[in-house]
Amino acid sequence: MNPSNAQPFLEPQSRVQVDLSAFGQNVRTLKGLIPADTRFCAVVKANAYGHGGIQCAKTVLENGSHFLAVARISEAAAMREAGITAPILLLGESLPEQVSFLAAHGIRASVADIQAAKALSAEAHALNTTLKIHIKLDTGMGRLGFLHPGAVTQKSGDSAGIVQAGGIAGLKGLEVEGAYTHFAKADAIDKTHAKGQLARFNEMVAMLADMGIRPQIRHAANSAAVLELPEAHFDMVRPGVAMYGMAPSDEVDITRHKLAPIMSITAKIIYVKAVPGNFTVSYGCTHVTKAPTVIATVPIGYADGYSRLLSNRGQMLVKGKKAPVTGRVTMDFTMIDVGHIPGVKPGDDVTILGAQGEERITAESIAGLTGTINYEVTTGLTGRMPVSHV
Repeated sequence: MNPSNAQPFLEPQSRVQVDLSAFGQNVRTLKGLIPADTRFCAVVKANAYGHGGIQCAKTVLENGSHFLAVARISEAAAMREAGITAPILLLGESLPEQVSFLAAHGIRASVADIQAAKALSAEAHALNTTLKIHIKLDTGMGRLGFLHPGAVTQKSGDSAGIVQAGGIAGLKGLEVEGAYTHFAKADAIDKTHAKGQLARFNEMVAMLADMGIRPQIRHAANSAAVLELPEAHFDMVRPGVAMYGMAPSDEVDITRHKLAPIMSITAKIIYVKAVPGNFTVSYGCTHVTKAPTVIATVPIGYADGYSRLLSNRGQMLVKGKKAPVTGRVTMDFTMIDVGHIPGVKPGDDVTILGAQGEERITAESIAGLTGTINYEVTTGLTGRMPVSHV
């Protein structure tokens, strides 16, 4: 059932809201940082970092994006089923049995080794079709891609190196549209590693040209590189986290570009009780009240993606004031201490992520409390809470 069409009594009291207007502004801001003739490839993988893949994809396209990028073929299929026709780059693995679907739907396959390229070619040739591909070059990420000559060892063998990519030029059924790499440390203040990757990427693209492969789209820039490494913009950029108003790391300042967070998580208090001092709260009795206070129960828990690591550490906003998480976060509920906030009652609004009054709780602040990164805070939402787009 579509949550927007649900009867009021069926609507959950905790929900995620995504501001598409702010999202569109973020996209336009990022586009303003790149040359006019450089393509914009919006990374909308992982349900658009938890923000709603289909709606976010449509919004970035309305605001001038040329490409979309996803990690799984199921994500690309969902985009096509939703009527989205823009080119889609599949960042993950592509299998021979997927060639027919990929070619028919304009989905570009990433090719990271020669054996995969040969398998895709054989299938495309057998189907009498042409599959557009982007060659992945590993310049220092150590994940996927053809290795730079300097990184090829006796163990990895020549089959892993860029020299093998030359064989792609003679493969039938494949059209090399792009070549790309991925930065490992572009979000650090010290750009030495990123610039080393950039130099290796340029060398490898030149080697491809010497082997007769001249991709029309070279791309390397993630969010951090879009913001701080203009020499990496090339023919296309691939921003992700910055589009959603979140910093690539705490070493990248996005505030000067006025990139705004677009997600908020809100709930309604469902229960309030006055408790005495020396009162224990939640599983394990890990919190004991020091004095009489008021405990409110909020319908969000780790089954929604609100980390159990926030037990006795997190905060929520009630009536514009911070209320500490009290005791362990449970599967479905979290308790907060509102004894310092007058007049709290069931039905009052709680902000778990976002702004209320003069206060704000950010994905970065939650990540800091749980020892992770802001990416995980939003992508870790389980889907149990409805996502509304405004």
